[in-house]
Amino acid sequence: MAELQGALIGCGFFAVNQMHCWREVEGAGIVAICDRDPERLRLVGDQFGIARRYTDAAALFADGGFDFVDIATTVQSHRVLVEMAAAHKVPSICQKPFAPTLADAKAMVAATKAAGIPLMIHENFRWQTPIQAVRKVLEEGAIGTPFWGRFSFRSGFDVFAAQPYLAETPRFIIEDLGIHTLDIARFILGDVRSLTARTRRINPDIKGEDVATILLDHDNGATSIVDVSYATRQESEPFPETLIELDGDEGSLRLTKGYRLTVTNAKGTTVTDVSPALLSFASRPWHNIQESVLLIQQHWVDALKAGAETSTSGADNLKTFALVEAAYQSAASGQTVAIGPLLA
Repeated sequence: MAELQGALIGCGFFAVNQMHCWREVEGAGIVAICDRDPERLRLVGDQFGIARRYTDAAALFADGGFDFVDIATTVQSHRVLVEMAAAHKVPSICQKPFAPTLADAKAMVAATKAAGIPLMIHENFRWQTPIQAVRKVLEEGAIGTPFWGRFSFRSGFDVFAAQPYLAETPRFIIEDLGIHTLDIARFILGDVRSLTARTRRINPDIKGEDVATILLDHDNGATSIVDVSYATRQESEPFPETLIELDGDEGSLRLTKGYRLTVTNAKGTTVTDVSPALLSFASRPWHNIQESVLLIQQHWVDALKAGAETSTSGADNLKTFALVEAAYQSAASGQTVAIGPLLA
């Protein structure tokens, strides 16, 4: 099949990774870019050799000439851009977090469904090589049926240096980082029926929470803990690794720092290096995330050509976004929150 042509809206901090990966994806490329900031538009356009440049998304869609759109803007603009894409019958990828509210996210899914076009949320963490390796171990039955898990991302890394706006948002770590970790928990242990959350703000110079601990009750009876922190100083900084512990009825699994995967069962213990690839444009320690961007974008292209639903479709990601909303509700009320009513 001919190469798919895409347009990218939003030329900010993370979009540069996406542009690098679009160069390496098989079967697709970016032919147009859009950003309200002319200087960012110029920098990205010049770096990647994109001639078609727009400061207005409506003008981009009016001109057309592309098969899909990759929306890499901040969350406040997601709904209007996805609905604009739906109105023009253009399949869309939308950056996380999905939307400002769960109601907005539901409306976006409804709009794309009515238009008959696919919507994928750029939830790339489940596409990280070590996370995929954990999923493969479970699918092979190496630890039997899991009944307990922990998904942990604890760091003292200064995320505000490159993304200073994060210090100003009243919702910080659950919406920015916890959303990834909650999605991993769903990906590994299945959907969630209820959760209980506690949050703290340790850094006095930010507006939102920088520590969260969330207890999940999964539909299949498993229990897991999602714990995230940007206030944890350690002897050896693990950023940006997600560490995983799983106990099953036939064994256990541990994904520890340095991408070391240990599986113990009746046959003994095996240790595997599940390190991500270091792509040509990537740099440590970001290479784990950067590789996952390439993998999810390749997944999008393959699914779009095959007419198949993506792993992180809008409909699927509603279930992750509902966990984010439930976590904030639980932290505010001190109560356990059921997930079903949020998705009704």
